[in-house]
Amino acid sequence: MSGETGGTRSAVIFGTGDFARIASVYLRDDSPYTVEAFTVHERYIDDAEELLGIPIVPFEQLEEAHPPGSCELLVAMGYSRTNSRRAEMYEECKARGYSCLSYVHSGVKVWPESSIGENTFVFEDNVLQPFTEIGNDVVLWSGNHIGHDVTIGDHCFIASHVVVSGNTKIGPYTFVGVNATFRDGIEVGPRNIIGAGAVIMRDTADGDVYPVGHAKASSKKSWELDF
Repeated sequence: MSGETGGTRSAVIFGTGDFARIASVYLRDDSPYTVEAFTVHERYIDDAEELLGIPIVPFEQLEEAHPPGSCELLVAMGYSRTNSRRAEMYEECKARGYSCLSYVHSGVKVWPESSIGENTFVFEDNVLQPFTEIGNDVVLWSGNHIGHDVTIGDHCFIASHVVVSGNTKIGPYTFVGVNATFRDGIEVGPRNIIGAGAVIMRDTADGDVYPVGHAKASSKKSWELDF
């Protein structure tokens, strides 16, 4: 899935946003893939014909320019509508006959007892302990700890520096914000939104939202504190 360079396999990235741009660099420098094109629906293409020197092909014309079997797709979209927009495009690409690639940064150790689905992107500095199961269409941004026997369902987005303790299950379509923490052995329901810095200590239900309030400034200034 990663750790090789040289561009021996062809890839097309669906998306032209930040995730798509960043993913293209990781694939270029840390995988056997050459990114041949970006693609989005024609209505979202402005006057630009290229991104990072790579052609942008209307999705409606993708099968002519890059037919199934000639390349693998990566649907590189964010977490809008609790990941459902990315999931819909992933399913549409599959329905059109495309295979979807997965990428795991070369510095990440994946144990033989673990599994990772397709269209899943694992950034650098993630820790995946043995017996983890990562579903299809999952994003693990940088620096997360995924404990042993953890299951992450399809279509999840895990932001950076999240700690998921062992034997925890995270339901599909869930978004987890930066620095969130999950205790061991709990079940997180589908379509949850877990705010940045949240600490989840018990099971959650389908669609639960755990917001974290913005920090408020102290009434004292820094020079008034004995620090």
